[in-house]
Amino acid sequence: MNKREEQRKIREEKQKAAQNRKTRQKLIAKVATILLVPLLLITIVYALLGQGPVYAPDEIADVDHVRGNPDGVKMVIYADFQCPACGTEHSVVAQAWNAISNRTQMVFRHYPLTGTHPHAWEAATYAEAAGRQGKFWEMYDLLFINQAYWAGMSSIEPEFDGYLTQLGLDVEQAHRDIESDELIQKIRNDQRSGTRAGVRSTPTMFLDGRIVPTPRTAVELVTMINEAAAD
Repeated sequence: MNKREEQRKIREEKQKAAQNRKTRQKLIAKVATILLVPLLLITIVYALLGQGPVYAPDEIADVDHVRGNPDGVKMVIYADFQCPACGTEHSVVAQAWNAISNRTQMVFRHYPLTGTHPHAWEAATYAEAAGRQGKFWEMYDLLFINQAYWAGMSSIEPEFDGYLTQLGLDVEQAHRDIESDELIQKIRNDQRSGTRAGVRSTPTMFLDGRIVPTPRTAVELVTMINEAAAD
């Protein structure tokens, strides 16, 4: 075999090897598609079926955390327990509450901004767990009142467990509830409902289904409730 024939044979072998590799790659891709598509479909269907109902800001659900007058102005607030502006909003509502509670039905819905607030999700789960034992609003107050203290912690669980103990709650039961799919889905559904309603930042307030500017003072909130009640 002369040198030219040897080179031709080498080229043919390389071409054949390349063709074989391409054939194997196509086969692998086809098998992967056959296997992954059903898995993807199952995942999508599971996610859709696993999502609970989403309620608009003018709807009040049995799973909502509600206080005040059921016949009053519907004040729905989407908030993040680690958000400083939400802490301010909590203070404004607390100062105005005695003046508006007889004309307002307040609803709190979770909207944790986990990208910027690393403890927001965990705070939401603790609030929900406290709610399972009838103490949501008490935990809500503790989380916001102490926000400046716990927001900078690296490990948050001991602090939040302390709040549960302070409220006389069963800490072990709360931990079990925090891990439950139902509790997690409640928070996710709140987020979904907020996003669907136009929430883009926290806090976001709705009065009788209409998005309104966040009040800066208790006087401003009282005025807003008075105007909404008069409509």
